[in-house]
Amino acid sequence: MNADEAWRATAGRASGTILFFDFDGTLAPVGDDPTAVQPAPKVLAAIEPLAPLVRRIAIVSARPVEFLRDRLGGLAGVDLYGLYGLEHSHSGGETVTEPAALPWVPTMADLADLARTELPLGTLVEFKRLSVALHWRTAPQLGEAVQEWGRAQADRLGLRVQGGRMVLELKPPVDRDKGMVIGEVIRDAGAAWYFGDDVSDIKAFTALRARAAADPDFLGVCVAVANPETGQEVADAADLTIDSPAALGDFLARAAQQLR
Repeated sequence: MNADEAWRATAGRASGTILFFDFDGTLAPVGDDPTAVQPAPKVLAAIEPLAPLVRRIAIVSARPVEFLRDRLGGLAGVDLYGLYGLEHSHSGGETVTEPAALPWVPTMADLADLARTELPLGTLVEFKRLSVALHWRTAPQLGEAVQEWGRAQADRLGLRVQGGRMVLELKPPVDRDKGMVIGEVIRDAGAAWYFGDDVSDIKAFTALRARAAADPDFLGVCVAVANPETGQEVADAADLTIDSPAALGDFLARAAQQLR
C-alpha cells in the first residue's frame, strides 16, 4: 500500500483514527544541543488542520511533557506522552506522572551529577527528572566510552537502558515504553498511524502490527522518517518512508486534503 492508498483507506474511518508522532527527528530536526531543538514550522502548520479531521493526535516522545508543551503549546487538543510514557497530559490538561517512577527522581539527579563529574569533556548530560540522557553527538569518538559507562551505571543502580541516535538514556525499571502507550491508546481505535525515526519507535510499529493481526478491520500504518544514523533499521520496519521533518510537513498537508 502506497501513501495515497493508505490515506484513502484512512479517510473512510477518520473519526476513529489516531495519529501518533515522535518528536526528535520526526517533528523536529535533531540538533547538537537538545535543549535548543524546535519543531519544523511546516509540521506545526500541517498538524493543526489535521486535528479536527481525526479522532486524536498524540505526541509520544523521550522528552518530558513540559518540554513538549513548550514547543507545541500552540496546538490545541493534542495529547502528550513524555519520557516514553512515564508522563502524560491529555488535551492541555495537567501532567500526570507514573507513580512507580517518582521514587527514582533522587537517583536520577545523583546520576546526572555523577555523569557530569566522571564522563569526558564533550559528553552532554541531559537530566529529565525521571531519566538521564548521555549524548555524544558533538564528540562521536566518545560513543564507546559513554555507552560503557552508562551501562555500568545501569547495572549498578538497577536501571533500564534505551539506545538512540548518538545517545544512551538511563531510565527507572518501570514498565512503560512507546509500544505500551500505543497499544493501550489504540484498543478501541479503527485506525492509527505512527511516525518515528529511531529504534525506540520500532516498539510502536510492533504495537500497531499486533493490533492489526488481532483485528483484520484495524488499519495500522508505520512511517519512518529517514536519517543516516538509525534510518535504515527503522525504515526496514516501516510501511512508508519520508525524507525529513520538513518533508513530513508537506506529506501531512497533502494528507489533510485527502481526509477532507
